[in-house]
Amino acid sequence: MSAVETALLVLGLILISTAAGVLLRRKLPEKHLSGDSKDVIKLATALIATMAALVTALLFASTRASYEATHSQVGQLTANVIELDRLLKDYGADGVSLRQALRQDVVAIVSTIWRDDDAVAPTPAQASASEAQVITRLRLLAPRDPVQTSLQARASVVSNSLAQIQLTLYAHPSDSLAKPFITVLVLWLCFIFGSFAMSADANGTMLSVLFFCALSAASAIYLILELGQPFDGLMQVPSNPLRYALAPL
Repeated sequence: MSAVETALLVLGLILISTAAGVLLRRKLPEKHLSGDSKDVIKLATALIATMAALVTALLFASTRASYEATHSQVGQLTANVIELDRLLKDYGADGVSLRQALRQDVVAIVSTIWRDDDAVAPTPAQASASEAQVITRLRLLAPRDPVQTSLQARASVVSNSLAQIQLTLYAHPSDSLAKPFITVLVLWLCFIFGSFAMSADANGTMLSVLFFCALSAASAIYLILELGQPFDGLMQVPSNPLRYALAPL
């Protein structure tokens, strides 16, 4: 289920809870909603609302930090690809075949990480094996002078760093957010809005305010889910900088 579909489902559940609160307001005896009972309901709602706010803040902070870290890794991966290509260019004619192989690897890396087409995209194991072949061929180069020796040493360091970041991104789950957290948070929100609806007689103003509050809560859930899926959805990490990092030979 996509983040948009989940957010719409959350909005629907909250609105249903609000409607249930309005119905309970009409059905329950007045003594259940006044005096000490009303105070207890307010305290319970405040407690759940505080916990919901804390969980929402923690989830947002966690997913935001994970999203930024992934974005930074993609940027470092792009920089390594560009630097490796320049090193191979400076190496001379012996590096041309490796530069062609590097371009093929970039296509495979992008297809695997962003899952452009599951039917034709290489698996992480296949893409990793292809990168390992480039690293092996790089080590087999025979430098003819100190300059080429230095370029080969630097290229080996960059290629190893590239392979490490690549494997880290391959291991990143498509959805890094724990579903139980979202489920519990939604249950709390339903309880909160149901209690709000029970606290006063329904009227147009109150229902409008509750609707916009429910929409805001569902939007917060949507943002959390989007940040938890850095390679999918509307807020995915852009692939174009890596995809077009190298010009055709």
